[in-house]
Amino acid sequence: MPTDEEILVEMGFPMHQAQRALANTGYKGAQIAMDWLLAHSDDPDIDEPFELPKSYTLGANTTGSTNIEQGNDPLEAKCLKCEECGKLLKTAMDAQAHAAHYQHTNFSESTEELKPITEEEKKEQLLKLQEKLKQKRFEKEEMEKKEQIQRERIRRNQGRDISLAKQKLEEAEMKKLADERRKEKNEEKKARQRVKDQIEKDKLDRASKAIKEKEDIQSSLLCKVSSECASNLTALSQKDYAQCKLQIRLTNGETLTQTFGAKESLNAVRLYIEMNRTDGCDPFSLMTSFPRKIFSINDMEKPLDALGLVPSAVIIVTKRQ
Repeated sequence: MPTDEEILVEMGFPMHQAQRALANTGYKGAQIAMDWLLAHSDDPDIDEPFELPKSYTLGANTTGSTNIEQGNDPLEAKCLKCEECGKLLKTAMDAQAHAAHYQHTNFSESTEELKPITEEEKKEQLLKLQEKLKQKRFEKEEMEKKEQIQRERIRRNQGRDISLAKQKLEEAEMKKLADERRKEKNEEKKARQRVKDQIEKDKLDRASKAIKEKEDIQSSLLCKVSSECASNLTALSQKDYAQCKLQIRLTNGETLTQTFGAKESLNAVRLYIEMNRTDGCDPFSLMTSFPRKIFSINDMEKPLDALGLVPSAVIIVTKRQ
């Protein structure tokens, strides 16, 4: 019967690879060694020379010499025999492999001759090992296919998850932008409403102020009969200059005309322009052509009469640079 080394060599494995595989698998048989070779075919040291591990020699007595060497046995030992199962083994290496595989420890030298294996038996064993090798390779290929399918499935799932996450992120971003736009519109609406309320309040204040001034003038006329003419002239002068009529020229050439109180600030004029302009909503500045003057931010809180716009004036709207 061929040894495990011979079986592996006949299958096409080099001797040093066969020895390395058997040593690394504890000499548990050609099939296990073949599986080890298939699994470690890419090892960097697989083709390096292999030195058999040093071990004791089966059949040696306690004095370190065999019975044949001492001359106690007149017959020549031709093989080793496992006393536990009766299997005949050709070399000490075969006995070590047998001991490692079957856990047998009792061996002796034997004069029996190993029955040589026939070519048919050798071919049959080789065919069996080749079939096992094909089956092993087939199983390995099937396993690799399954792993490839699994990896592809994982890749697709990851791609789908990434796409969904990206879509959710875009939706969240769009929602955020929509919320911000809606908030801006609400703020703009509130600002316009505040301007309208302020204009209405200014109108009421101007009307109330005009009524009060009229009442004061009438009271003054009744109380001061002796100076009626002078008082009337003064009252008329005050009435004429209590209001300011402004002609406002927009950037598109159109003109707005509005009357304001002489004590109203220039900021009221600015609010009126923002609410009634027809030339867009770009930032703008106010100026007069004669005498030429560009009003600053500090001028916005000053009354119209202090700015020299009473009783009437022309205001020009210009785009802010």
